[in-house]
Amino acid sequence: MNFAAQFFASFVNEGLQTEETGRGFNDSEEYDPFWQSTETSRPDCSTHSNIHSHIHLENGSLGCRSTLICPERLKDFGAEEILNGDPRNTNTLLKIPESTNTQPKNTESIHTTPKSPDYRREDEMSQKSKPVAIPTAEELHKSAAEPQTCLRLEDINAATLRLQQNGIQRTPCMYSRLSKQLGMEIYLKKEVLHYTHSVKERGVLNLLSSLSKGVKGVFVASDCSFSLAVAHLSVRFQLSVFVILPVCVAPSRLCCYRDCGAAVISYGSIVQDSILHARMLAREHGFVYLEEGVEGERGCVYEAGLGSVGLEMLEQVPGLQAVLVPAGGSCALLGGTAAAIKHLKPDVTIIGVEPEECPVLQQCLKANSLITDLHCKPNRTLYRDLVDQSLGPHSFHLAKAYVDKVVSVRESDVLLAMLHLLESDQSLVSAEGALGIAGLLSGKLPELRGKRVGVVVSGGHLDLDLLLECVDRALVLDQRVGRFSLQLGQWPGEMAKLMELLAREDVRLLEVYHKQCGYSVDLFKSQVECVVGTRDKSQNLQLRRKLVERYPSLQWLTER
Repeated sequence: MNFAAQFFASFVNEGLQTEETGRGFNDSEEYDPFWQSTETSRPDCSTHSNIHSHIHLENGSLGCRSTLICPERLKDFGAEEILNGDPRNTNTLLKIPESTNTQPKNTESIHTTPKSPDYRREDEMSQKSKPVAIPTAEELHKSAAEPQTCLRLEDINAATLRLQQNGIQRTPCMYSRLSKQLGMEIYLKKEVLHYTHSVKERGVLNLLSSLSKGVKGVFVASDCSFSLAVAHLSVRFQLSVFVILPVCVAPSRLCCYRDCGAAVISYGSIVQDSILHARMLAREHGFVYLEEGVEGERGCVYEAGLGSVGLEMLEQVPGLQAVLVPAGGSCALLGGTAAAIKHLKPDVTIIGVEPEECPVLQQCLKANSLITDLHCKPNRTLYRDLVDQSLGPHSFHLAKAYVDKVVSVRESDVLLAMLHLLESDQSLVSAEGALGIAGLLSGKLPELRGKRVGVVVSGGHLDLDLLLECVDRALVLDQRVGRFSLQLGQWPGEMAKLMELLAREDVRLLEVYHKQCGYSVDLFKSQVECVVGTRDKSQNLQLRRKLVERYPSLQWLTER
């Protein structure tokens, strides 16, 4: 029996009981079949229920479907009750340690310890005579002003089960062949295996499932993995999707959204124009506008879905000592994963990795506050999803509370990481997905040598043109593609001798350019420029020595 049938049956039974006792419910009252009326008995969870009665709930917020049991007693039930409110004894997905403080610092909690199998009945009888504690207006204002610095394990646990029930696959955490090269045990959490090749499917599905049933559809703007995940997953919830994109977006990207069933509208020349237009249309037509860097309850729901990555890694890799997570943008993945791991294994080191061209999180942690005017010029073509979103207050407080270290990596380290993952592990990843391995290749984490390290490979959606350019530049950086120029005499056989030397060194000739006259060429000589491919750095150095011995005019050209 599904949840709808259970809820309808409980609603009918409660209605019959209401007719017998003469107690009715008005339209303004919140009906909850698992709570009895105040005239009979009610558990002492008044703080939770009264706070929810004072908060206005919007469409799509986390509280649009109220929790059917007190959050302090969630640990008494299984994971299914967290979703359905059905008090049946089932095995929990993850056992919550008693010493773990999963409640926000600004929330008062009442701990109950069961002493007998009928402890629920005893609790209800003991709470009949206790007065209901109603929070004052100052307490509500204080709790709203203070930022929530922790993500509850119950929310992450419930999101994990919800993802499994909705068909989001459990991605493998595989041993990497780069382990021997880097001197540590590396396990790659391959989130690139999702349908949209991005970890953001986890957060988006949890976010869409929290929307109220009255929502007709959603609007998204900007060309990113978040928008693609919304377009793909909204079909499961029978929601209409409208994607507002700038006119400069490539046609191949537009086809991706249309293939997912979304309606694509081109508007504006920059992303900000598309965002403003999407918000206006959503407000006019009664739709919900979704974005990745949103704060509040929707942001917590999104981070809880992404936090399921941390729970899976702890279960898949026993004895995990450190985890590297991509940072940048909204840092929702870093905050959610760090909160999930730290709740269960506080001794695991959490390291965030972000681009050196845009070290927003690193600078904010140094200044101990959000920095909105950081002047940086990142490569927007390479770091598309990492620079379009801004760091929010909630994600910043999560990173401050749970992240142990943040390092920045150069663009060359990211390109080399993309190349090594493609060759060693047959994983096609984007710049965001390669940040973890780039942090290990940069040499800034020597303390991880000999340890068991998990790396979140978060995304792998790349355009073909960008992929080819990244591979070409990475081969040059790895000294497996070289370009040199030299001068040859203008008599027969000189070019053949150069080709013979390259053949003896087992070097592949990729390009050759021959110029017989020019201002930079000596009299009766010609300029030759060659692009060659070598196996590794050692063969590259051997080729340089041979060429210098025979051609003193050799000039080894760097990358363009």
